[in-house]
Amino acid sequence: MGGSAALIIGIAVLIVILVILFFTFIPVGLWITAYFSGVKISIGTLIGMRLRRVVPSKIVNPLIKATKAGLTIEVDKLEAHYLAGGNVNTLVDALIAAQRANIPLEFERAAAIDLAGRDVLEAVQVSVNPKVIETPQIAAVAKDGIEVIAKARVTVRANIERLVGGAGEETIIARVGEGIVTTVGSSNSHKAVLENPDSISQTVLDKGLDSGTAFEILSIDIADVDIGRNIGAKLQAEQAEADKRIAQAKAEERRAMAVAREQEMKAEVQAMKAKVVEAEAEVPLAIAHALREGNIGVIDYYNMKNILADTEMRSSISKLTEDEVNDED
Repeated sequence: MGGSAALIIGIAVLIVILVILFFTFIPVGLWITAYFSGVKISIGTLIGMRLRRVVPSKIVNPLIKATKAGLTIEVDKLEAHYLAGGNVNTLVDALIAAQRANIPLEFERAAAIDLAGRDVLEAVQVSVNPKVIETPQIAAVAKDGIEVIAKARVTVRANIERLVGGAGEETIIARVGEGIVTTVGSSNSHKAVLENPDSISQTVLDKGLDSGTAFEILSIDIADVDIGRNIGAKLQAEQAEADKRIAQAKAEERRAMAVAREQEMKAEVQAMKAKVVEAEAEVPLAIAHALREGNIGVIDYYNMKNILADTEMRSSISKLTEDEVNDED
């Protein structure tokens, strides 16, 4: 009796374990939900998902959502998208949103957008409700040298056709900034920009800045325009300061050359004086030689001495007269 009871208990436990494993491996509850939701999917398909390591709920629940919305999507496509690393739930939500907004969006294109790393649901929402991108403060200089600081708001709409491979918001901001700088830079005066900031918007729009991007620019509005620095005056002041330094350097160079030339002339004067002294030292020798040779006599020598003494006296008197005149002045 005891052995039979143990056997019955063992069989019951085994049956319970098998039932638990059955309902764990085969999502019967999910199949029932899908059946009553109008989604035709077999138990074998769900078992195959388990074998392919696909979570059945992540395929069946979005499929139920799509069916209720009136979309016809094959289970194999959703499963392939899941295995490729895509977000099935977001993909289905995007398809439903596109259908409600009458936006032509095929499953393959939506899957490609999702696998490219973009939020396909957000793209559809931006396509329905345009998005506003605000640029940072952009500084540009008009021809009169005044800096103009502008900030723009760009209203864009997602372009479903160019979402794959198209540039993002950073490119839009960079191109708008380039357009603002070009427009302000071509203006003759900053006053013209302040009087008519819409000219910036119109010029930037005419450039077709949304080419090759994932967005379509609807409008560009200048949100704020401020006056910055006087770049022209600053550059002129810096140029004048640079010219001044160059002139000072050249003047210093000329002064140094003049000083060097002055020193050279002083040295030349000293050299000439030395030659004069040397020449004067030879005079007595020449006189002695002339006396020895008989070219001059003693009387001639004394007459020459008298002439020299008379010359020195006249020079002394002239100097004294000049000093007295200076003292009287």
